[in-house]
Amino acid sequence: MPRVLVTGGAGTIGAAVVRRLLADPRFEVRVSDQREAPDWMREGCEIHQGDLRDRDEARRATKGCSHVIHLAAIVGGIGNFHKLPYTLTDMNSSLYNSVMGAAIASDDLERFTYVSSSMVFENATTFPTEEAHVDKVPTPTSAYGFSKLTGEIQVKAAHDEHGLPYTICRPFNAYGPGEMPEDEPGIAHMVPDVIKKVLALPQGAPLPIFGTGEQTRTLTHVDDIADGIVTATGHEAGVNEDFNVSAGDERTIAEVCRVIWEQCGRTDELTFEHLPTFQVDVQRRWPSVEKAKRLLDWEARIPLDRGIADTVRWLRAVA
Repeated sequence: MPRVLVTGGAGTIGAAVVRRLLADPRFEVRVSDQREAPDWMREGCEIHQGDLRDRDEARRATKGCSHVIHLAAIVGGIGNFHKLPYTLTDMNSSLYNSVMGAAIASDDLERFTYVSSSMVFENATTFPTEEAHVDKVPTPTSAYGFSKLTGEIQVKAAHDEHGLPYTICRPFNAYGPGEMPEDEPGIAHMVPDVIKKVLALPQGAPLPIFGTGEQTRTLTHVDDIADGIVTATGHEAGVNEDFNVSAGDERTIAEVCRVIWEQCGRTDELTFEHLPTFQVDVQRRWPSVEKAKRLLDWEARIPLDRGIADTVRWLRAVA
């Protein structure tokens, strides 16, 4: 039976990937994370707790696993990219160097899935953006985007030199139950931040947002992202390929805020307070999803209004 290592399995996307794997009787699951795994995860999975930047820990975590889904990383919203550029790149590159090295040395490994980021396309010039554009797109401006692109280049280099079988998955604008908002706007992702603001906003007050609100995003529910990652990891057509793991509908920030406003039960008029935005604020993000449909027979299924409603309910319950 395939044993799948999920690094960063206690995170928001990681936990969704673990739930998706546990729902498939073909897989045994091992989770590696520095954080404490929740009880449900401990009941269904083998747990490795340690710092995967340590090469010995990475080898222990990887030993006996046929598949690795590498998610361990520092992530967050646009504010995090600007506040912690060195910390993000140092931590994330150290993690994928160590885990990839352990995967190369393993005799058991059948697939290494590197979970990248839509930020490799932060300077995209064609829309909807196909996977092949990664070889032509201008280099990411942000340190975070550059580090995720470097990870993609490194996993391909590991394949070229050592024969490492890989799959690259790029989630786009993940949202859903599991991620808490932060006190400082922009540190967490957009959806929990905006939900928190909308729930606390007095009647008639404008909603603060960064920039004009005309920036576009393609929000993808975390359960769809998890399903896409697991599908690509287990599919023969996913070997040595890269995939945009995303919904297909492009929405402006203002449109997304309106969906959140309505799903929070607000009936007063939505108006905006436009705050100065960050140096790197992607103006358009709209991926092509045709490759995943064609090769994997996969597409995102959860509509935005339903996914936002789920997220609002979860945040209300845990607040």
